[in-house]
Amino acid sequence: MGCDGGTIPKRHELVKGPKKVEKVDKDAELVAQWNYCALSQEILRRPIVACELGRLYNKDAVIEFLLDKSSEKAPGKAASHIKSIKNVTELRLSDNPAWEGDRGNTKGDKHDDLQRARFICPVVGLEMNGRHRFCFLRCCGCVFSERALKEIKAEVCHTCGAAFQEDDVIVLNGSKEDVAALRGRMEERRLRARLQKKAKKPKAAECASKLDVGEGPSRAKPEEPSPDSQDRKAAPAPRNAANGGSSGKAGKPPSAATKRSIADSEQSEAYKSIFTTHSSAKRSKEESAHWVTHTSYCF
Repeated sequence: MGCDGGTIPKRHELVKGPKKVEKVDKDAELVAQWNYCALSQEILRRPIVACELGRLYNKDAVIEFLLDKSSEKAPGKAASHIKSIKNVTELRLSDNPAWEGDRGNTKGDKHDDLQRARFICPVVGLEMNGRHRFCFLRCCGCVFSERALKEIKAEVCHTCGAAFQEDDVIVLNGSKEDVAALRGRMEERRLRARLQKKAKKPKAAECASKLDVGEGPSRAKPEEPSPDSQDRKAAPAPRNAANGGSSGKAGKPPSAATKRSIADSEQSEAYKSIFTTHSSAKRSKEESAHWVTHTSYCF
């Protein structure tokens, strides 16, 4: 069947050879990596964050991914290593003054230059379009080109002046070798943090036990007063009888051991006659009035 009408088939139509491997357009791949979120596949918009492997995300997409606890959520490979918001760093990006975006293409008839990037290196001025290697610092989030860090060697950030180490430099959208190296550093960093956290727990428990041991005896057994303090409490300081009688202020009644009568004192008779305990102040039964009567002496 077939080949009617004098058609002559060619060899490639009859013999099927091996399938050609589809090549990915490099320009399209660079645009997808540097202009779109690796998690939600949406256009990058501030605030933009980066993980410890150098991938770019929208911060709101990362928060939604962490808050979604449903079992239906498919853990994506691009964010499987992100366990908390502390695993990402918010980037400080420098805008490109030559980038117009959609402002100059209102009619839709203008050519979009894919090589034009939204952000540039603040030191050298290279555009962050994937043609040049870029990196950021974990300590502050500032973004630079790798050429700027190599040409201007310093131990502080070129923008904010924060001190950083070599371990804080993370390459953005690096190659497979870069990602493998960054993953190893990330695992070492997290393991070190877990060991430090475990080491702090026994120290905190020891401090708490020491405090309990120190406070235990003081709570169980109160301090015993010294014999000197007991003697001071048993023998209070004598008060002046004249001041006590003339002041008229209500005070604590003296104890039976320290109570003394004015009549037994060695004061003069004129001084003793001031008080009601003197014999001249006492009335006889004849002078005392009946409780029904009213005399001026009763008032």
